[in-house]
Amino acid sequence: MTNPDDSVSPAPESPIDDAPEGVDAFEPDVDDASRERALRAGLEEYELAEEDLALLDSDGEDFDDAPEQGALPVLAIVGRPNVGKSTLVNRILGRREAVTEDKPGVTRDRVSYPGEWAGRNFTLVDTGGWEVDVAGIDARVAEQAEVAISLSDAVVFVVDATVGITDTDERVMRLLRRAGKPVVLCANKVDGASGEADALVLWNLGLGEPYPVSSLHGRGVGDLLDAAMKVLPEVSEHGALRPDGPRRVALVGRPNVGKSSLLNKLAGSERVVVDEMAGTTRDPVDELIVLGDQPWWFVDTAGIRRRVHQTRGADFYASLRTRAAIEKAEVAVVLLDAGEQLTEQDTRVISQVVDAGRALVIAYNKWDLMDEDRRKFLEREFERDLVQVQWAPRINVSALTGWHTSRLVPALERALNSWDQRIPTGRLNAFLGELVAAHPHPLRGGKQSRILFATQASTRPPRFVLFATGFIEAGYRRFVERRLREEFGFEGSPIEISVRVREKRRR
Repeated sequence: MTNPDDSVSPAPESPIDDAPEGVDAFEPDVDDASRERALRAGLEEYELAEEDLALLDSDGEDFDDAPEQGALPVLAIVGRPNVGKSTLVNRILGRREAVTEDKPGVTRDRVSYPGEWAGRNFTLVDTGGWEVDVAGIDARVAEQAEVAISLSDAVVFVVDATVGITDTDERVMRLLRRAGKPVVLCANKVDGASGEADALVLWNLGLGEPYPVSSLHGRGVGDLLDAAMKVLPEVSEHGALRPDGPRRVALVGRPNVGKSSLLNKLAGSERVVVDEMAGTTRDPVDELIVLGDQPWWFVDTAGIRRRVHQTRGADFYASLRTRAAIEKAEVAVVLLDAGEQLTEQDTRVISQVVDAGRALVIAYNKWDLMDEDRRKFLEREFERDLVQVQWAPRINVSALTGWHTSRLVPALERALNSWDQRIPTGRLNAFLGELVAAHPHPLRGGKQSRILFATQASTRPPRFVLFATGFIEAGYRRFVERRLREEFGFEGSPIEISVRVREKRRR
């Protein structure tokens, strides 16, 4: 980037020459409020659009705060592997949200989505297939399904009507009876009237009427949901899975960098499936964790693959949902493998967070496994390859041992405080007035663009609007951003700067 300090020649005119006579914006005895009034008065000589006036009248206030929601009832979808649970979830949601593929074991964690039916809002939980007498990763998937049942208010038990009742189905049925939750029995894969006879056999489970459904084609799903709404309470007995209060943190990074391990270490339990095989997590998973005496919502996301169009099947949709998880979060913790060189995937993940306008914390994981030679090159590598995010807090952790994970909360708080930070308009213009007087915009074509006035349009992330007499080059905008950070901090938050070019009114 061209440094304006070196390349820009001072110009004799001040960027606020249009202020009313008798008011010197750079006099030290003039307070910020007077300076702001003087600059705004000068703007009256310029052609301003209605949106400009609305922005100025708002005084930089944000008006997009969403109202808080209450605790929604939880409806869990359970069943043995490959009976069509995720397909049913997609049918209920009306969009392809849950990962589906024509083989068992694609859904490995319990995943929640907001659902709606007949005017009722609820939380829909998709689970991994429940198997008995299994070991390894399949055993942990089964544990997640049991947790989903315990945290639900009602359960839809999905059985493959074309196969009939299996030993696993009977074991799940006994599990549901012990849990004491209301159960709606779904006889899935009934694609026509001829298959309804197969559904009748499921009466033998003793869970009441089986509802014949084709989740693939949508047949009978409405009747199933009507039955579920009858047993689902208005308010969850377990509280909201995603309340608005706690700050939302997305754990992101390339596959097998330790995101799930870090989440489990922070939670103090085996919350998500962890395995040495890369790509174990394919769906974002939410977990409410208390750290530093305050609750945080953590989202463990699927590892982002090389490029979306180069992924196939389940990984393709998981990559899209990881992007959605970043959008729904307030701050993202990007995990990097301290023992390996920075890759193109790592920089792409960081760029994705910055482009989404989310606060950012960079965590170097597996620090305990790094040798001394690697440490010597790490700082140089960061300055070379991540120069665009030098403002992000960095912490070194070990998800395996928990080493330095206590440093995560202070880093998150610094990033979020910057993300929420607002600079008073008077103070902002005092700073910019001094800045552009010392380092004006370079001359281009015999003309020099001047910044007339600035305001902070919004927070989350901080967005500044500069009113100018001409185009402000990208290099100069980066210079202004760098000086804003030096003056006001903004550690851990991206900054957006937009320019509105306005001409003088014709007399």
